[in-house]
Order: sequence, then structure tokens, then C-alpha cells
Amino acid sequence: MPIKVLVVDDSAFFRRRVTEILNAHADLEVIGDAANGKDAIDKTIQLKPDVITMDIEMPVMDGITSVRHIMEQAPTPIIMFSSLTHEGAKATLDALEAGALDFLPKKFEDIAKDKKEGTQLLQERVKALGRRASMMRRPTRAPLGTSSASQPTTRGLDRNRFGSGATPSRPSSLSRSPESAPSRAGVTSSSARASATPRRASGKSYKLLAIGTSTGGPVALQKVLTSFPSNFNLPIILVQHMPAAFTPAFANRLNSLCKISVKEAVNGEPLRPGTAYLAPGGKQMVLEGRSGNVVLKVLDDDSGKLTYKPSVDLSFGSAAKIFGGDVLGVILTGMGADGREGCRMLKQRGAKIWAQDEASCVVYGMPQAVTSAGISEENIDIDAMSPAILKELNYG
Repeated sequence: MPIKVLVVDDSAFFRRRVTEILNAHADLEVIGDAANGKDAIDKTIQLKPDVITMDIEMPVMDGITSVRHIMEQAPTPIIMFSSLTHEGAKATLDALEAGALDFLPKKFEDIAKDKKEGTQLLQERVKALGRRASMMRRPTRAPLGTSSASQPTTRGLDRNRFGSGATPSRPSSLSRSPESAPSRAGVTSSSARASATPRRASGKSYKLLAIGTSTGGPVALQKVLTSFPSNFNLPIILVQHMPAAFTPAFANRLNSLCKISVKEAVNGEPLRPGTAYLAPGGKQMVLEGRSGNVVLKVLDDDSGKLTYKPSVDLSFGSAAKIFGGDVLGVILTGMGADGREGCRMLKQRGAKIWAQDEASCVVYGMPQAVTSAGISEENIDIDAMSPAILKELNYG
């Protein structure tokens, strides 16, 4: 059966455009549309779509408020359309905090080479969320803005929402698609350990924590980083697939919520303990120097050789050259396979590689890539990821 989609936007022209694009794919079917957030709530309850595309600025009720109500009444995967501006970035992060799972620029060709690629990007992102639709209607855990050891923030967040940072119950095999299901080879032992915190620390010494992620990453990163103590003394590199207009706002938001320092990386600055450096959107972030005297290089990349800007593979590969095996590499939820080759380089030098488990991912693409390749040593539920990291690094 095709994935059923509800299209929400106050522009009739944009609704028609999105509908035409989605209906052109055999696996997608637009079953209705809505012109404002209030209408979107009613249509969601009435039509029970698998995925919703949602505008942010609309009359009667805005998209962020609508997302909150939908997640309370009929949890459904939602992808937001936003502008590539500072204000658009803040609003998009608010939408993710409210429960949306993904976002695209309203002019989605802005992050594609041409109209065809932009069309395919929208179709694939909607398909990816449609595969997780069954999880949205299951019991859930804690909202975005909280850590596993803390209470919710005072932002009006509801506890029972998967999209707002909570993770779903384990899906049945019926919820897996050929693309999202892991291959059988080499996965059984990892799956058996899924979501389990390692029984004891390995005893390895580390000089860097490296985390890569994409779709669903803002929520996952916040869940992990907000649990780190103020005395966390390793440098951290963060690679999140995100447009250039979004990474400054995202870094600032993380910094306001975390006990550690979080900032967008700046070219030439030294790598400091206890600080997390977010790779700037639209650029590449690499490490240069020697262990103990490492600087960040933020580079423009118009080569066309790398699909992702920033690229997890490139950042992780540079970490392998400098720190060798003294790295804990973690791959969180995301589409595609970015990070697999960078993790391979790290593991070949003795580093440890962990991946988020399938059930707690918004999209099981990047973690599946490192797991299926036999690179990941542990598959860990997002709720258990921070405790596992802290235990491995001897913080508990």
C-alpha cells in the first residue's frame, strides 16, 4: 500500500505543487490537504495519514502549534517546510521540539543541484518517515528538552510524544521496509545487544568523542548531550546534516541546554576539552595538527565529490589520522550511509564505534550502514546512549 500523505500549507499553489510531486511517486499518495494548522488537526484525525508535510507560518493556527496538538491527539510523522533564514531556523527547531521529525527548505531546490534532485529529495524524505509511521501510535517516553535524569523543560512539552525527543517501542517486523531492515549477515549478535548499556567500561583511553547524524539528529543529539556533566573533559566533534542557516541557531540552542559548551566550529580554533564543536552547514570540518595540539579547519567545498556538507566520513577520517584508536565514534539516526567509511578508518586504527539501534532511530540508514558492514560494536537505544558513553569514559 502507498504511504498516505496530508499536505498542509496556506498557499494553494504550494499545496498543488507538493501534491503533484508526491503523487508522481508510486509509493506515495496524497489523501488530503489543509490550509491552516487547525484544519490540519481535524484532517489528521479524520484521514489518519502516515505522514504530514507542514508549513510553519499559516493563518488561524501556525504549524508549530498544530504539531503540538497533533502529537498529543494523533501522533504522526511530520516534515516541516521552512525558510533558510535565521528566524526560519529558530522556528524549525521549535517545530522539532514540538514533535516534528524532519524538515526541508520550502524551496527544497536550495539544497539540491537541480529541480529533479529536489523532487527526489522530497519524495525520499517523506518515504523515510512513512516507514516509521506505525511507531508514532505506540506508547512513548520522554520529550525533547529533557535528559534521562531530568524533568521536562518549562516549554509546554507533553511527555507522550515520540517526535519530541522520545523514542518508540520496539517495532514489529511488519514496520520494516527492505531499505530500513538490516541485512541478516553479521547483525544477529549486535541486535541481541540492542539498547543495552555495555556491562562494564572497556578500559580504553580516549582523546575524542565523535558523533555523526542526520534525519532525527537534532532531537537525538540533544538527548545525548544534555546528560553530560559540566566536568566532561574530552573534546567532541558533531557532524549533523543541516543547512548553513540552521547550524548557528542549533549550536546556540544546545549550548543553552547543556552543561558543557557547544558552539559552531570556527576555522583555525584549537580543539578544547569539554567543548562540543558543531560542523557548519554547507562546509566541511576536518582536524589538523597533532594529538595535543589540534585545530579545526572549516573548508568550503564546491568539488562535487561529497554528497554531504558537512560530511561525517570526512570529519571522522581526519580524526582517525590524528587520534588513531583514541576515539569513541557514535553514529546516530539518519538517512544514507555517510559515516560508514569514516568509521571504518577509525576502527582500523583501534577506535570503538557504536551505533543507535533501529527501533529508536527516526531513520535507520546511517546506523544500519555501519552495523551491516560489521563496524559497529554496540547497537544502543538512544535513551541508553548517554549513560553508555559516560560509563565507557569512566564518568559513572
